[in-house]
Parts: sequence; C-alpha cells; structure tokens
Amino acid sequence: MATTDAQLRATNWSGTIDYRSGRRIRPASIEELRRVLREAPAAKVTGSGHSFNHVADSEQGWQLDLSGLVEPPVVSDDRSTVEVSGGMTYGALVPYLAQAGLALANLASLPHITIAGSVATGTHGSGVRRPGLASAVQAVQLLSADGEVRWFDRSDPRFAALVVSLGALGVVTRLRLSVEPAYQVRQDTFVGLTWSQLTAGLGAILESAYSVSVFGRWIGAGPDHIVLKSRLDEVTGTPAVPGAEWIKDTRHPSWGSGETNEKVTEQGGVPGLWSDRLPHFRMGFTPSSGAEIQSEFFVPAAQGAAAADALLQIGERIAPVTIVSEIRAVAADAQWLAPTYDRDSVVFHFTWRPDTAAASAAVDLVQQALAPFDPRPHWGKLFTYPGRLDAAYPRLDDFDAVRRELDPAGRFLNDFLRRHVVPA
Repeated sequence: MATTDAQLRATNWSGTIDYRSGRRIRPASIEELRRVLREAPAAKVTGSGHSFNHVADSEQGWQLDLSGLVEPPVVSDDRSTVEVSGGMTYGALVPYLAQAGLALANLASLPHITIAGSVATGTHGSGVRRPGLASAVQAVQLLSADGEVRWFDRSDPRFAALVVSLGALGVVTRLRLSVEPAYQVRQDTFVGLTWSQLTAGLGAILESAYSVSVFGRWIGAGPDHIVLKSRLDEVTGTPAVPGAEWIKDTRHPSWGSGETNEKVTEQGGVPGLWSDRLPHFRMGFTPSSGAEIQSEFFVPAAQGAAAADALLQIGERIAPVTIVSEIRAVAADAQWLAPTYDRDSVVFHFTWRPDTAAASAAVDLVQQALAPFDPRPHWGKLFTYPGRLDAAYPRLDDFDAVRRELDPAGRFLNDFLRRHVVPA
C-alpha cells in the first residue's frame, strides 16, 4: 500500500528547499506507481532529496518516492554489469557488490544518494580520467506516463538524453551499471601549499592520482588540504604533491571550518576497499546535520587555473557564507545534459551556510567571476541564472526533442524545467 503525504519528506535534505507539490507518495509496487501516474496531473521523483533547488519538485503535481520499490540488485552472468532499482542508494548497493567481489569505477562524495537521482542530475566523483556517475549506466528502464515500461540501452540513438535526464522523460525504475573487479584505494592528505603554488600546478595536481580533491575557502595563504585517492593496482611510487607536506591525520572536508573527522573515510595512506575510500563520508554515517546549501560550476579543464585565480579575487567577499569549497577534475561525458558534456572539466564546488539570501548573493559573485570561462552549473545545486541554459548546455534542443517524443503531454515537467530547459 502506498505511503502518502505527512509521512514523507516535505523539504530537501538540508531543509533549505520547501517542496510545493500537492501530494507526496511512496508506491509499494509498479502497479501502484502506474495508478499514481494515471491519476496525477504531473509527477516528479524526489530521490534522496539531496538537491538544493526545485529540480525535483512538482508544483502542479505530485512527488514520488521510489524507496518502496527497491529490490536486491542482480549481477549479470558475466559479472560485467549489475541491475539495480532506481530508488536504491549507492550505500545500499555497496554491500552486494562487496559480497560479489565487484566495484564501481567511481562514487560521489557521499554514498547516501539514490542511483537514479544521482545520474539524472549529472552527479560525479573526481578524476581526470573519470566521467560522471552516468558513464557507468549501460541501460535504463523507463516507466512512461502512459504506464508502458521500456528498456533503452546504448544502441538507441536517444540514449545520450536518457541518463542525465532531470526526470523529464519518465520514471527511471531500473538501471544497468558497469562493474569491475573490486580494488583497493589509499587516501593521502597534504597541507602547506600556497594558492600561487596550487594555481601554477593545478593541472599536474589533479592528474596525480585516481581521484583528487582540493579543499579550502579561497582565503588565507593556501588551501586547507589536498587529498589524493590512489588505486593500489595503479600506484607507482609514493603519492606526493610537490611543495606540500604529507600528514597522517584524517581530515574532514570542512576541517577549516571546525568539523571533526568521525564520519570521514580513513586517510593517512591506509589501504581500504574502494567503497571505503572513494567517498569522503563513511557508508554508515549521515554526513552532516544537513545545515548547508551547495553550488557547483564546471569550466573547461584548460581554464581551471585561470578560473581559480578569478575566485581568489572574491574570496574575502564570499568567506562569511562559505563553509568549504572543493576543486576536482571530471572527464568528458557523452550525455547531452551532463555538465561535462564533450569537455574535460575542472569543477568548483561550494558548501554555503544555510542562509538562502546570503548564499544566493555569494553565488552571484561566483557566477560573475567565472563568466569568462564558460561555466556550467550543476543541475541539482543552487545557481541564480534566470532563464534557459542553452548557452551553457548546447544540446538542450536535442534533449527537448527526445522529451517531447517520450512525454508529449509534459507530465514530467515542472517549473524548474520550464525555466531552464524547455524552449519558451
């Protein structure tokens, strides 16, 4: 039996977005989901609520929670893929993969997010050779507003629209993900680099490990710390950042703002399973109280150092609302709405204090500073661009053609998509 309304989340994960949908429903079966779609004037899947704008809202319709449809994942006979429910989180998938001795190529910063929601918004990890999480998707099962269930795989010419889809094409009920044999990773933490050393060597630093994160607040002498995540089957020599000092300590991403490390995956060069090292936060812990707002912008990799210099010019102005900022690299993706579509990227993430007005003002400054570098905003995080993002995302028209084919009545549209994606 479906769960409804008051029992379900009415805000996003951080409590900074109040959803405006008329109803919130958790179907307990595919048949219930079909019935809901027949009755709902419009619908959007909420996922884990880990978005910081109204991308998952349904102002004229109902919000759907798919956690009641989660089933155990199924590994293919050749052990090259795993089929998962769209409402499953990465954290719930990991134990199954660990038992099978398998792994994903990458994970996001935290594992407590749904797989379908993550890939639909272009969520990513880090690594100059690692595209976003959508790159692992080999096939998508989509439930349309008319109740039809269809699989789409990479042989379909529309596939480039179907993974990073913002929930605009239908309800993603299942996905097929690429997997590989399990591997081990070590995390090494470095301090003491100046901002000028960082920007001068940014490309080399981001290329120096399987996954790299630079944490800081755009103030002071330099970044707070740098974390290199190295696969043990790829490491040649001891991980290092020239000019920086290795430390044994484990540091929270927001260490510079006073956070302690209890919820953070172990650093100090200690090897561990991929799933216990690639995320910043441990599988068994809620990463924080949620009292924050997030933004993120992607620029071409060749412009990364210049973009960092531009952000340093506004560091003092955004410092009062900044909890932490993170610099990462993400490889190019073929999905039309991926923030890294057709270009390797350097990515600037911002975690803001939970003051929407102050965070929005800071985002305005960031967008102005990054304007010369052709930035693309993360679809699930706070940005203040007012209209359609066709200048940042050149394949919006192609995406909208697929949307009109698969959802001609616009049942999966919402105000966010009408403002930023579909033509006026």
